[in-house]
Amino acid sequence: MGGDRHRHDGTAYGCGLRGPLAVRDHRRRDGQAVGRPTVADCRLQRVRRAARRLPCGRCDLGLRRSMRGHPAPARRGGEVTMDLREERGRLLSQDKRIKHVEGAMWFVPSQTEGGKGYLVNLLAVTCTCDDYELRKGKCKHQWAVEFVRAAAEGAAPVEPIKVPRKTYPQNWPVYNAVQCKEKTMAQKLLRGLCDGIQSPPHPGRGPKPIPLADAVYGMVMKVYTTFSGRRATPDIKACADAGHLTRPPRYNTLFDYFEKPELTPLLKLLIEESAAPLAAIETTFAVDSTGFGTSVYRRWFDHKYGREMKEVTWLKAHAMVGTVTNVITAANVTDSSGADSPELPGLIASTDRRFDIKEVSADKAYLSHANLAAVENVGGVPYVPFKSNSRSDGPAAWRRLWALCLLNQEDFLRHYHQRSNVESTFSAVKRKFGPSVRSKNFTAQVNEVLCKLLCHNLSCLARAMYELGISPVFESVQASEVAA
Repeated sequence: MGGDRHRHDGTAYGCGLRGPLAVRDHRRRDGQAVGRPTVADCRLQRVRRAARRLPCGRCDLGLRRSMRGHPAPARRGGEVTMDLREERGRLLSQDKRIKHVEGAMWFVPSQTEGGKGYLVNLLAVTCTCDDYELRKGKCKHQWAVEFVRAAAEGAAPVEPIKVPRKTYPQNWPVYNAVQCKEKTMAQKLLRGLCDGIQSPPHPGRGPKPIPLADAVYGMVMKVYTTFSGRRATPDIKACADAGHLTRPPRYNTLFDYFEKPELTPLLKLLIEESAAPLAAIETTFAVDSTGFGTSVYRRWFDHKYGREMKEVTWLKAHAMVGTVTNVITAANVTDSSGADSPELPGLIASTDRRFDIKEVSADKAYLSHANLAAVENVGGVPYVPFKSNSRSDGPAAWRRLWALCLLNQEDFLRHYHQRSNVESTFSAVKRKFGPSVRSKNFTAQVNEVLCKLLCHNLSCLARAMYELGISPVFESVQASEVAA
C-alpha cells in the first residue's frame, strides 16, 4: 500500500486523510456523497490543518477589517476602472477550485501548474505567490478571493473590462522579406561560419574522411530542416549543388559525427562566433535554462509499488541571451539534474570575450555571492531578485543589489523584466526547430541541442542583416580549439 491511492471507504494513503474524517470531509453541503476523495481534496485538508496553527483572524470582524483596505474599483467619469491584475483576478474568481480554508486563509489554485496553489491571507493581506513576494503588492490571487467573497455575499457583479493588450510595432515588409529568404541566407551564413573550421591532420593510410567543415554543415542543416537524417538528404544535396558543400555527407556519416564528443566544444564555439557580429548592439543580457525532451526512458524498480517504473529523460540547455536581438551568446547543455546557478560564471566568461556586458538579468535560481561577483567583475550590473529568506548582510555586490531592490524597486523591476526575452528565445527555438531531439546517445543529444541553438542564431543574423544592415564576418576556428 502507498502513494496517492484511495480505498472505497474514503481512506487516503500518503495524503494525510484517514478513516471517517476523509468520508465526512468529502461530502457536499447538501448532504450528497461525491464518491472517492481526490488527491487535491486531501492536500486541501492538510492545508486546513496547517491553517489552524496560523495566527490569522478567524472571526468575521477580523475579516471585515482586513477588507477595508481594498475598496471597490474606482470610478472615473462614471466608468469603472480596473488594472490588469484586478481583471485577471476577476477571471480567476470563476475557478470553482478556489476554497476557503479557515479563518482568513483561502486556497487559490495555480493557472499554470496543475496540482499547485497559493494561500491568501485576507487579514495579513499576503499571498504565497512569486508576484506578491517580488512586488509586495496586491496580486491577482488576492483579487480573486475578494471577488469570490463579494459574489457569496450577494454583491453586484462587476462588468468585465477588457484591458488592451500591449502590442509592439512590426515592420511587415522587412519581416516578410526575411521569412521568405531566411533559409537561403542561413545556408550562406552557415557556409561562411564553417569556412573557418580547419580539419585536424589525418594520420595513417586509407581514404581521407569527409572535411570537418562539411560534416558540421550537414549536421546543422539536418537539424534546421527538422527532418530525420534520411529525409533531410535532399536538402543537404541541394546545398552541395549550390556550392556550400564539397562532399555531401550521407545520413550515416552525420549520425557518427553527432556521437563524437570532440564536436561539443566546437559547436559551442560556433554558437559564440555566430553571435559576435551583434557585439556592437547587445549590452544587456538575460540567462535561464530550458528542457528538451528525448525518446529515451529511465527505468528502475520501485519497492514501494513493487513493479518497474519508468520516466522520460530530458536535457537542460543553459543559455545567455542578448535582450535586443535575442541572439544566444553562450550556451551549455547538461542532463536534467544540472543546477542553474553554477552555470552562470562560465556563461558570463564566454560572453565577455566578445561582448561588453552592462546588465545581466536572472531569476532567483541564480542568486549567490559568486554569481553577483562574477557579473560585477566584468563591469556589469546584476538584476536578480532576492528570496524570501534572504538577508541584507553579505559581500559588497550583495549589499549593492539589496539597496537597489529596497530603495528603488521600480527601477529594479524595469531592468529585471528584460529577463522575459530569454523565455521568448527558448520559445522561438522550440517552435521553429522542435522541443525534443531524435538522437538516442547522450553525446548525440547534447550536440543536437547545440545545433538547434546555432540554427536560432543564424535566423537572428539573417534578420539583423535586413533590419540593421550588418555584414557578418566570422573568425576561423583552428583544429587546436577542438578538444579531443
